[in-house]
Amino acid sequence: MNLKKYLALSLVALPLSGAFAQKDIQQQDVERIIKTLASDEMRGRQTFTPGIDKAADFISAEFKKIGLQPLAGDTDFKQEFKMFRLKPEKATVEINDKDLKPEEFFYTTGHRKFEWEEKAPQPVFIGENDDFRKAFGAAMRGEKDALIVVHPKHEAMFKRYAGFFKQSSPVMEIGKGATHVFVLSPLTSLSSFEVEIKNEVEELSLANVAGMIPGKRAQEYLVFSGHYDHIGILKPVAGDSIANGADDDASGTTAVITLAKHFKKQPKPERTLIFVAFTAEEIGGFGSQYFSKQLNPDEIVAMFNIEMIGKGSKFGPNSAYVTGFEKSDFGTLLQQAVKGTTYSFHPDPYPDQNLFYRSDNATLAKLGVPAHTISSVQIDQDKLYHSVDDEVESLDMAHMTNMIKAIAMGAKDFVQGNKTPKRVDKAQVQ
Repeated sequence: MNLKKYLALSLVALPLSGAFAQKDIQQQDVERIIKTLASDEMRGRQTFTPGIDKAADFISAEFKKIGLQPLAGDTDFKQEFKMFRLKPEKATVEINDKDLKPEEFFYTTGHRKFEWEEKAPQPVFIGENDDFRKAFGAAMRGEKDALIVVHPKHEAMFKRYAGFFKQSSPVMEIGKGATHVFVLSPLTSLSSFEVEIKNEVEELSLANVAGMIPGKRAQEYLVFSGHYDHIGILKPVAGDSIANGADDDASGTTAVITLAKHFKKQPKPERTLIFVAFTAEEIGGFGSQYFSKQLNPDEIVAMFNIEMIGKGSKFGPNSAYVTGFEKSDFGTLLQQAVKGTTYSFHPDPYPDQNLFYRSDNATLAKLGVPAHTISSVQIDQDKLYHSVDDEVESLDMAHMTNMIKAIAMGAKDFVQGNKTPKRVDKAQVQ
């Protein structure tokens, strides 16, 4: 999950009655899967490293053992695609006839080179009293080239973002999309500016891991997803440098594998079920972006994206929340499905964190799919998020297992074709 903090707070899971136990979902199997995905051998599962390749092989082997089929047109479970890494060869920015220092600007682009002078875009200003996060997000969503001038009051955040974007972030296509140049300056108007950027291009390979259970309605899809990438190797803390990513998001990937096994043991579903572990979520959601282009979004009935379910939520044992709850009736239908059990689903209690837009559900939601993330992390308190201490030992395995059972129960009417959530209004999620 892209962003901050969580307290290692473990809540005791209540025992479930036999009628609701989803007996084929066993904690022992859940532990086996997550301990493998979050092991030191996976080296933090960073995109474009041997560690994530090893994780992809493990997930593929699990899908094969379960008896899933590859997606239509694929010969195996790896949905491979290419990306491109741009490395700065030359970057100069001049404002009001003054050359800026390298630490005073950063940029995002999908172009090998570009120059702004006579046809330069109108500058955009993020003033000292503006909300930097909101203004930055609005600028990044812009579809036109832009020079964004950031007031020095936001210097700390500017440097933080610059550190991320200067790490040669990959892009999915070369020569397309808007270019955004951010500069740190107290100026509130510009008389002139010139920008010249040249990049080297490196081709990269990566893969989602996806399988399916064909349903009676071949063109109606339910998607169960989680991202299997994480952030790799960090600065050592007490001799440990591996960010294992147990909760983020080996827990969600474990749920996807476990749910695939569960539904494969059931009678043939009415709708076709797709189980996918996304790559490259941590660096921009590129795996889900590629996946979304391989299917007709109008044929996707719903998406159960699962992210960070390894610890108890603020609502108590066996509870989770649904991001973007108000954007469709997906969450309400889940609530109805588990009514009378010890499970519960709730609206996202952290609207200020923008969680709906920070995981792989967002890509399909923007296309109108009732695509939501199910999570239980107390994101406002998480001390282990994106650290070397996000280990399996920090998780409440009973809670996590029960969350997987709850999702299986909540999805049952969707799988059998008895319930269909309302579509998301695309205009509300752009």
